[in-house]
Amino acid sequence: MSLVLVVDDKEMLRDSVGQTLSRHGLEVQTADSASAALELIAARRPDCVVTDLKMPGMTGIELLERIKQIDEDLPVILMTAFATVETAVKAMKLGAYDYIPKPPEGDALIIAVKRAIENGRLLRENAVLRITGGIPAGSASAVPNATPGTPGFAATGTGLSRLIGDSPAMRRVKEQVLAVAESTGTVMIIGESGTGKEVVARAVHELSSRSHSGPFLGVNCAALSESLLESELFGHERGAFTGADKTRKGRFELADRGTLLLDEISEVSTRIQAKLLRVLQERVIERVGSGLSIGVDVRTIATSNRDLPRAIARNEFRQDLFFRINVLPIHLPPLRDRLEDVPALAEHFISTIARRDGRRVPELSAAARDVLTGYHWPGNVRELQNICERAVALCKSDIIPGELLEPWLMLGVMPSMADPTGGTALASHTISNHADLATSIYNGSQLNAPNSGNLGAHAGSHIHEYKAAPARSHLASHLGSPMSHSLTHPLAHSLAEPRIPEASRVSVDGRLLEDIERDAIVTTLQRFNGHRQKTAQALGIGVRTLGLKLKKWKELQLVDEAL
Repeated sequence: MSLVLVVDDKEMLRDSVGQTLSRHGLEVQTADSASAALELIAARRPDCVVTDLKMPGMTGIELLERIKQIDEDLPVILMTAFATVETAVKAMKLGAYDYIPKPPEGDALIIAVKRAIENGRLLRENAVLRITGGIPAGSASAVPNATPGTPGFAATGTGLSRLIGDSPAMRRVKEQVLAVAESTGTVMIIGESGTGKEVVARAVHELSSRSHSGPFLGVNCAALSESLLESELFGHERGAFTGADKTRKGRFELADRGTLLLDEISEVSTRIQAKLLRVLQERVIERVGSGLSIGVDVRTIATSNRDLPRAIARNEFRQDLFFRINVLPIHLPPLRDRLEDVPALAEHFISTIARRDGRRVPELSAAARDVLTGYHWPGNVRELQNICERAVALCKSDIIPGELLEPWLMLGVMPSMADPTGGTALASHTISNHADLATSIYNGSQLNAPNSGNLGAHAGSHIHEYKAAPARSHLASHLGSPMSHSLTHPLAHSLAEPRIPEASRVSVDGRLLEDIERDAIVTTLQRFNGHRQKTAQALGIGVRTLGLKLKKWKELQLVDEAL
C-alpha cells in the first residue's frame, strides 16, 4: 500500500484530504508543520507528499526545497488558495510534481496523487536499472559484479526453488532460510567461495514481505576501492570530490524498503566498517560531502568466506560490527559435504546451459555421475557449473561419458606439473594453495590446513581422503612414487616450503620483481579509476588476491591509502 504524507496547519483540511485518500486505498500520514513533516520523512520515506503552500514557520516552498535535498525523486504536490502564476512557476522549477487549488476537488486530488506515486515509482525503478545494467532488481544478476550463472541458481524459480539439492545439509539450509525470511534482522551468510551465498540471500529476500515493497540490490565489497565503495553504498553530493558532477543516491537509499546484499563484507576497510555500524544501528545514512542525515528502511544481508572471529583477533574486522551483522547466521556447507546433491545440480546446469546455447540437452552417463560424486570440488558449485558448461560445449553425443570428465577433474586436484622443456615446473602462485593438498593425498592422511583465516583452506581440514581414484594415480605419476610413500620426495619438500631465500630474489635492471609487480598493479588501478574488478581481470589475478596485496602494501606504506 502506497504511503501519502499530508502537511497542513489547518486540522480540518488535513483530515478531509486524509480521509479522501484513505477511501481510495492509500495509507495516510499527517503533519501539522513542515518541521514535523521532515521528521516523518526521515523515519519513513512516503511515496508522495501533499503540502499546503502557506504555513507558519517554514512555507510549502521551503519544505519542497528541503525534501528535494533528501530525495529528488520524491513527488511533492502543492496546495494553495492563493494561486499565482509566479508561485506556480517557482514551485515547478524547484521540482514540484503538481500544483492544485485548495480545497482540492476529490477526483482531481486522487488523480494527481496516483499519477505522482506512479511517476516516483518509475523514477526509482529507472535508478535501480541504471546501476544493475538494465537488469531488473529481482533477477539473477541484479548484484553488480556477479557472473550471470550464479552457483545453484534456478533460472525459473524463486524462493526455496532456487536452492537445488535435497541432502540433509541443504534441508537444514532451507529450514534456516524459512526461519529468517520474515524477520527484519540482519542476516549473515558464511560459506566458502562458490557455494552460492548470493543465491541464498536472494531466496531470503523473495520469501520475505520486502519482495513486494522494495528491490534486492547488492554490492561486491571486494571489487571496489575504499573511496568508490563509500560512494557506492552511501551516495554523494554534487562537488563532493573530483568528478562528482551531480548528486547520486547510494545503494542504501535505492534499496529502501527492500534488501541490500553486502557481498564479502570481510574485505571492507575499518573506516567503512564504522559507517556501516551506524547505518545498521540508527537506520540513517549521510552522503559523501553532506552532513544531512537521511533515514532508510533496508534489510541487510552480509556474506563472507573468511573466519571473521579470527579476523577480529587480528584487528582486521570490528567486533561490534560482527555482533551487529551476525544476528541471524546461516552456514552454507561446501559441495564436498553434500555430494549427493551433485547429480541434481549437474543436470540443472547442463539443461540451463544447453537451452541457453540452443543445443540439445545431453544426459549424464552412470560413469559420469560416479566421477562427479567422487570428486572433492575445491571450487564448490561454481567449479561444477564450469565443468558442466565445458561438457555441454565439447560433448559430441546425447550422453556425457565419464571419460570426458575425468581428465578435467584430475587437473582439479593438482595443476599440471609437466614443463614443456621436460622439467618439473609449478607456477609460483599455486604452490601455497596446493602444498597441503599434495601432502594429504600423498600420505593418504588428514589435510592440515594453514592457519590462514580463509574458510576454503580451513574447511580442507575435514578432508581425509578423496574418492577420485584417477586423480590419485595422476598425482602419483607426477611425483614418481606410490601414494603410500612418506613425504620425502624432493618435489614434495619444495611444495611444503615455497619460500624463496632473500639472497636468491631476482631483480631486473636493478629493481626487484616485487617492485615491478607493485608498479604494474598501481598503474592498472589508476587506469581503471580504482575499479578492482576491472583491474584484476586486466592483470589476470583474483579480486581477493589484489585486495590482499593492496592491504599489505598499505600497511607497509608502499602505496597510497586511497587505492
